[in-house]
This record gives sequence, structure tokens and C-alpha cells, in this order.
Amino acid sequence: MPSRKRTSVAASVSVGPLAEPDLDRADEIFRVAFGTFLGVPEPETFFGTADYVRTRWAADPHAAFAATVEGEVVGSNFAADWGSVGYFGPLTVRPDLWDQGIGRHLMEPVMACFDTWENRHLGLFTFSHSPKHLELYRRYGFWPRFLTAIMKKQVAVSAGVPGRVLYGELTAAERPEALNLSRALTESVYDGLSLDREIMATQAQGLGETILLEGSDSDLDGLAVCHCGAGSEAGQDVCFVKFGAVRPGPDAADRFERLLTACEQLATEKGLGQLDAGVNLARQDAYRRMVDRGFRTWLQGVTMHKPNEPGYSHSDAYVIDDWR
Repeated sequence: MPSRKRTSVAASVSVGPLAEPDLDRADEIFRVAFGTFLGVPEPETFFGTADYVRTRWAADPHAAFAATVEGEVVGSNFAADWGSVGYFGPLTVRPDLWDQGIGRHLMEPVMACFDTWENRHLGLFTFSHSPKHLELYRRYGFWPRFLTAIMKKQVAVSAGVPGRVLYGELTAAERPEALNLSRALTESVYDGLSLDREIMATQAQGLGETILLEGSDSDLDGLAVCHCGAGSEAGQDVCFVKFGAVRPGPDAADRFERLLTACEQLATEKGLGQLDAGVNLARQDAYRRMVDRGFRTWLQGVTMHKPNEPGYSHSDAYVIDDWR
């Protein structure tokens, strides 16, 4: 593309809220952008029946942004508020407009969201082999740390897990207390971490289920927010653990094994054949235990953090997530 054309396109970019009528176009760009970057034969079919754009827009329309050129959507980005933690993505731009500064335009409103939410630890997932991605995010203070493995395994018939409760089966009167217990668990993992938004969005949109593992006392031993099947972030025949964590302490490894079994039980109950889960490789024992259970990596990237600190990605943490 001639440099004069690039200049005129970059100068005419505007960014604002992603509107509901533009979701189909944003979804198309999201798929084509990832598929093109990864070199798949039919990029427009990448991610199949999984949906990242509509689900994240519905979870918080005020944190979904579109870049437009001459009134046409050419890219989008999404911010997520997990209490003290904030992350963003997917950030995607129409491939024929790559390298013209549109990604930087889409970074500004998400950084403003983090300021408004007062998140203390920020992050993202990106391609570890892409210098341009790493450099873009470094400009905003993010720094690459450990790799994150997106893993999958075929679901085996799983025995029931004692003390497993599903958030969706609780009454309206019981759910506030369940959220309180969930928040207490996540705050024990990282100060201020809260998955309320994900739990409620999963329930409200019918995307899957949240598993709650009761402990021997009044606390929770673990929780997992799971997306199930087509139309969610999982896709056809997949149960995707978007976030999972267990209470820290001497028996955390055993609690983690129990949580993994509970996730597989949910997949079996939903008639889903594959279980997907991401884990940061700084969580060494969690990763080893998942490998021992038959999980294998199908996609690998790097998480970038602001500030350059581990957050809850360290060897004592038994957490499942990937910040995609």
C-alpha cells in the first residue's frame, strides 16, 4: 500500500463504543485477523462456533470499542474488569490495514477503562513470536513474562465430585452469598481479584456454568467458570475453563486435582467431548498436573503484565486462565 494512502487511513481513524449493529462485522474481522496471522487456509472460519465478540460485548458494552474509517468498522478491542486485575482483548484489525497505527488507537480507551476501574495489575495474552505485538504493548508499559499454554484433552467419563455445587442451580436468594464466597476465594489467591463479572455474565448469557467446590468449613475450596458449547468462548463440543482457582495452602494441589475432576464431570454432563484450559507456565505444579491428566498444548502465547510483576502467576498458585 503506498505510504500516502497509509497516512490518509491512519489520520481518518476514529474510535468509539462498539455498537450492537456492528457486532457481525467486528466478529468477521476478529476471525479473519487471527486466521490470517496464523496462516490458516480459510481465515474467516477460524475459531469455528466459538464466540468472543458478542459474548464480551454483552458482558459489558461500555468496555467494548470499535475503530472506524469513513464510518466502516475496521477493528475492535475489549476490556475486562476482574477487581484488582484488568486485562484486554481480543484486539483485532482488518488485515489490509495492519501496521498503520490502528492498534494504538484501540489501546487508548481500554487503558482509560483500567484507570476508571482502578485495577492494580493489568495483563494481556499475545503471540510470543511476534515482535510487533510485543513492541506495541511494551509502549503502554506491559512486559512479557512466562509463556501460557492453551491446553486440551479428550473428556473421559468422570465420577461425581463430593461437595460440587453449580451456581446456575442456586436460587436467586442463595446467589449473593455464593458470590461472596467466590470473592473470598479469589482474594486469597490475589488481593482484590474478583470473578463476579464473569460468573454473572456466564449465567445471564447462558454460556455455561460456574462450579463451586465446598470446603470442610464455610469457605470454598475452589471455583471454575466454564463456557460450554457453540456460541460461547468454548465452541462446538468443548468445555472451556475460562477461569479456575483453588484456595491456597498446604492442600492446594489436592484441591486442584478435585477441581479438574469437577470440570471434567461438568463436560461429561453437558455431553461435550473436549476440555480446554489455559495455564501460565509460572504455575509449575499446576501445569505438570494437567499434563499428567492428559492435557496437551494446542496454542501457546505469552502473557504481558503491567507492572512487571507475577500477579497470581507464580509457583504456589493453582489457577487456570489465559487472558485471551
